[in-house]
Amino acid sequence: EVCTRAAEVGREHRADYKHVAKALARIGKAYSKKGDTDNALKFYDKAITEHRDPTILKERAEVMKALKEQERLAYIDPEKSKAEKAKGNELFKAGKYGEAVPFYTEAIKRNPADCTPYSNRAACYTKLMEFGLAMQDCDKCIELDDKFIKGYLRKAALLKIDKPQEAKAVYEKALELDPNNAEAKQGYQHCSNAVRQLPPEERAKAAMSDPEIQAILQDPAMQMILEQMQKDPAAAQEHLKNPNVAAKFQKLVQSGIVSIR
Repeated sequence: EVCTRAAEVGREHRADYKHVAKALARIGKAYSKKGDTDNALKFYDKAITEHRDPTILKERAEVMKALKEQERLAYIDPEKSKAEKAKGNELFKAGKYGEAVPFYTEAIKRNPADCTPYSNRAACYTKLMEFGLAMQDCDKCIELDDKFIKGYLRKAALLKIDKPQEAKAVYEKALELDPNNAEAKQGYQHCSNAVRQLPPEERAKAAMSDPEIQAILQDPAMQMILEQMQKDPAAAQEHLKNPNVAAKFQKLVQSGIVSIR
């Protein structure tokens, strides 16, 4: 009330519009603290009409952000998400991939914590040859649930088209979750064969994108061992008696990073 009166008096006495804006913004801030976003925006808009002060604009933007978050949370409904996903599944089974996408998108909005609509929408995008969008959904799916194997399988299937080394690493992750998964085993074997057929230079270059390879090469102990192996073949035999070193060395050989003469 004090701020309202201050704004009225300011107008009556033709006070500096900046002061009027400040009074109106304080009203908006008070409503914001009470959780009344509608009135908060109303008075912030009035303040901006008087003067587009950067601080007031920033405070209004924060209220808008909070309002959108409230609306997003209020929209969440897991049961409705399941219903939308089911509609998408029916369309997918009928081969109507483009029509299925909006239903999966709605399922995501209704339950953003569920990874399965992302996985299903990725499958649609793959069928539609929207590989970039499919990859984004696969990554989000894995981010939400790193134990959900379909996320890895869909991602690996996308990568194996032209990045067999990266796909192989993703199939390895899938096999860690389920060593008996037929699709993962078959995909891993396919990528292993594809990598072996690459010229040594290309194979080594592709391997550098593998996080495991990067970790091995960045390990100071392995760097020292590799340097010793290069200078002294006898030292190589000694180091390879260590199962951990031998496994890492074999990984480098298979990737084409290290060659045996």
